[in-house]
Amino acid sequence: MTLPRALIVDDEPDIRELLEITLNRMEIETVLVGNVERARAALTQGKFDLCLTDMRLPDASGIDLVRFIQQQFPSIPVAMITAHGSMETAVEALKAGAFDFVSKPVDLQSLRNLVTTALKLSQSAAPQGRSLVGTSPAMDTLRDKISKLARSQAPIYISGESGTGKELVARMIHEQGPRAASAFVPVNCGAIPQELMESELFGHKKGSFTGAVSDKLGLFQSAEQGTLFLDEVAELPVHMQVKLLRAIQEKSVRPVGAEREVPVDVRILSATHQDLAELVERGTFRQDLFYRVNVIQLQVPPLRKRPGDIPLLADHILHRLAGQMGVEIPEISPASLAVLKAYKFPGNVRELENVLERAMTLCEGSTIEEVNLGLSAPNPADDAEFGVNSDDLNTLLVSVEKEKILRALEETRWNKTAAAKFLGISFGALRYRMQKLGLE
Repeated sequence: MTLPRALIVDDEPDIRELLEITLNRMEIETVLVGNVERARAALTQGKFDLCLTDMRLPDASGIDLVRFIQQQFPSIPVAMITAHGSMETAVEALKAGAFDFVSKPVDLQSLRNLVTTALKLSQSAAPQGRSLVGTSPAMDTLRDKISKLARSQAPIYISGESGTGKELVARMIHEQGPRAASAFVPVNCGAIPQELMESELFGHKKGSFTGAVSDKLGLFQSAEQGTLFLDEVAELPVHMQVKLLRAIQEKSVRPVGAEREVPVDVRILSATHQDLAELVERGTFRQDLFYRVNVIQLQVPPLRKRPGDIPLLADHILHRLAGQMGVEIPEISPASLAVLKAYKFPGNVRELENVLERAMTLCEGSTIEEVNLGLSAPNPADDAEFGVNSDDLNTLLVSVEKEKILRALEETRWNKTAAAKFLGISFGALRYRMQKLGLE
């Protein structure tokens, strides 16, 4: 069996020896060099699975070596060894393409975690089951970026409008990366009550507050060796932004009521539909946290920028919905498809799903017609011109659908089989819609 091989680049003999001993105990062969020139020579002469390099080297910066490896040997993950507390340097290294970083004095457990994760990269190249639907150039570009960013451990800020699929993108980054075998833990920061937020994120000890009847692991620890996805990170109150920043920088958390911090090995992905840079200017989001979570930004395009993907998306959604409802997959009339492609979808893919879900219920045959879409009202994307709010329009459409189903139930004295026949849909489809609308 061939052992993994690591290149160690540091001009301090003591550091080189410490790294060599640690990696050798992990059954990893090592090659030791003291400058960038010798590192480049070693890379051209042999195969490596990992490179650890100091930031400050006699003949060049470690950043220069990171860039060289990115260009010439992109399959080799590079980790940067930085001075304690120099987060600016660490961020610069991550932006240059470093896989991750470790600070001096080197914590051996953090180093072992980093090395273990890096060596998993070669085993995680094949994407998992989830995928982005669409053949537009914007989606091809997004898929390429996801594939590259999955190899890094850099914090990624996923930006995009509501309903574009930011969580799906985060899951794909996780599933295509070296942490795929561990947990992906999504958390909506806006959905946690402020008084419980610290306990939810960092955990608590028994008796630390009223109601703490036992020890509880926080979401950081639940994501150990995996990925923590902080959705709507802009919703974090300022006092929690401070604690989150420390957790990210120190790679440790302190549960509520605990005396000591607990080390965590977690990759952080975050997202929001708000403009974080604007919130920083307003003073509602800390600038230092912004720079920490926004090492690399990945933008998810809105649906109106890729209308050519709508037929594929619609087909994908209808197949899934038909499976959930237990009905045949309906067709979409050419006129309906033209309406969908012309519509601006302020709610993006999520709104398309809602529109098609309602249309499946409202259509009286096996084909979705234009009238079933409920999109003849003024376009919600033109709110400023028409004064129409997309949320109000969705509420109106739900109300119309609810009224139609209730009328059918009343006409048939709440005989669901007869009501389904009256509406021209299957019994399963009626049950599904009644559950969604709270009528059961």
